[in-house]
Amino acid sequence: MRSRFDEQLEQLNRELVSMGALCEEAIGGSVRALCDGEPDHAATAITLEIAIDRMERSIEDRCLRLLLQQHPVARDLRQITAAMKMITDLERIGDQAADIASIVQHLDGRSVKPCMPLIPMAEEAMRMVTGSVDAYVKQDVDFAHIVMAQDDTVDEYFERVKDYLIEIIANSPDEGEYALDLLMIAKYLERIGDHATNIAKWVVLSVRPSEGFGA
Repeated sequence: MRSRFDEQLEQLNRELVSMGALCEEAIGGSVRALCDGEPDHAATAITLEIAIDRMERSIEDRCLRLLLQQHPVARDLRQITAAMKMITDLERIGDQAADIASIVQHLDGRSVKPCMPLIPMAEEAMRMVTGSVDAYVKQDVDFAHIVMAQDDTVDEYFERVKDYLIEIIANSPDEGEYALDLLMIAKYLERIGDHATNIAKWVVLSVRPSEGFGA
């Protein structure tokens, strides 16, 4: 019975990794569209949101079956519960990647300069998403704490983006709408970092419940 349960947990981990990879791909597609002004990349990111939503429902069903059929012990219960919380954050990450893609489409092929801090901000957010899921699969609390620390970097980039856009508006007032669109993209990336942080915190909670969300 236990071997069967372990197999199902392993399958759950594989599905979570796949869902995380789809989220990273959606963010990456949005950022590529932002860099090169290619609308097809943005359209792909929007399409991926549907697959991410479908995976959320599939993983949730698997978690519920594990809870109802296998009678897991305390640590297993925490791990499955953490997975159910995680997929909510991953689904929201998919939504925000699609929101970024929609804004990029609104830019009508206009791209951003490679030097703009929005690009490394997006890259850091993607690393956080990947790292948080890896920390769950490996049940690695130290890795989860590294991901949480990366959120400070994403927040710092957000402040740099704001300063950059303020300068654009000051020098070219007619660029106000464009700057506002880019600020919204940065805000979505900041939220993606927040969701990845939540996932990392659920990892800590599932492995070391005494630390909780105050870790």
